[in-house]
Amino acid sequence: MNIAIYTITSTLHDPQTVASLTQEFLSSLSIPYVLKNDDYSDYGTHDLDLIYVRTGGTEGLFKQLLPQLLAKSKKPFRLLASNKSNSLPAAMEILSFLRQQGLQGEILHGSPEYITTRIQQLSGVEEGRILRNCRLGIIGEPSDWLISSGVNRDAVKSKLGAELVDIPMRALLDTLDTIPEQSAPEASDVPQIHAALPGAYRIYLALKSLTEKHHLNGLTLRCFDLLDAVHNTGCWALAKLNSEGLVAGCEGDVPTMLTMMLLRTLIGNSSFQANPASINPETGEILFAHCTVPFDMVRNYELDTHYESGIGVGIRGHVPEGPVTVCKVSGDLSRAFVAEGELVRNQAEPDLCRTQLLVRLTDPSNAEYFLTNPIGNHHVIAIGHHAAALKNLLQRCSINPVLCPTD
Repeated sequence: MNIAIYTITSTLHDPQTVASLTQEFLSSLSIPYVLKNDDYSDYGTHDLDLIYVRTGGTEGLFKQLLPQLLAKSKKPFRLLASNKSNSLPAAMEILSFLRQQGLQGEILHGSPEYITTRIQQLSGVEEGRILRNCRLGIIGEPSDWLISSGVNRDAVKSKLGAELVDIPMRALLDTLDTIPEQSAPEASDVPQIHAALPGAYRIYLALKSLTEKHHLNGLTLRCFDLLDAVHNTGCWALAKLNSEGLVAGCEGDVPTMLTMMLLRTLIGNSSFQANPASINPETGEILFAHCTVPFDMVRNYELDTHYESGIGVGIRGHVPEGPVTVCKVSGDLSRAFVAEGELVRNQAEPDLCRTQLLVRLTDPSNAEYFLTNPIGNHHVIAIGHHAAALKNLLQRCSINPVLCPTD
């Protein structure tokens, strides 16, 4: 992380007081940085360039400085503001002026923890490299029915900085052959699942071995091939890997894996890959269902069979009711769907994938997207409302977010 902090200060303020407040403010941020003070000669050359508006009365100084900054960088302006010396009001006036000029920017202000987190997010986004150095595995090819869920590898590399790693299904099966069947630490007390859980645990261990061998930060698995090959499913393994912090998607769906990876990077938590099973376009209610909900997203869960096959282990998780965000990026990274809503209730219908979440979108009209211009069938659900932050991240990566409540 290569971060430079530049300063802008009114001459009306006492230099010693300003220096003391600067030290106090910057030392509260848990980030490595180089303090450039008012030397802007190398502005625009770092992963992230921050301008610390240290005092009020700096608006005119910034206006004079602006042509020099624009000649060096076309990045959005990131203004640091403390709660001392009229720093925030000055930053607001500056940002307002930038917006009038058609320029992008934002103010980083709040608790030290909030500012630190936002800086960490931005440091990888400025050059469209939010997933730089990420290695994302495709184990087996995408499932045959995902006819609209291909991926533009060049866009993934240029916009996100991630590398897609192809791993044959044979590699997983060969790894499985080396792992003896054993009881999982999370053995269920549901009798009909006992026979399948040790095999599901072997799949988890084999996937974990492949992630270590290939240095993966995430993966997606052509999971249905396991039904014939080992008479089991990857649902339990993927749920466990996600809960351990490694993004793990199913059906070899690469756009969904990328969506989950972006969310993990943004909010630091797991997300849930699911299908819309039914939609009420009048109320904005959508029933999402799948068998791989991460264990760390649920308040409790039961083990069932995999829905389509009736074998193996599927997860019936109960996610806490409350705010959620639904999203998906397209395989060519040209657009994304983002909408907020509320998880109304968990369901347990026998003829659907095992985890079933009824979500009511904040704006019911957004349900029309699913029926007129969807990005594939799988979508990703995250706990909490994150549309504004996600929209900002997508724009920095040159991905057009549509149907955001903040539009």
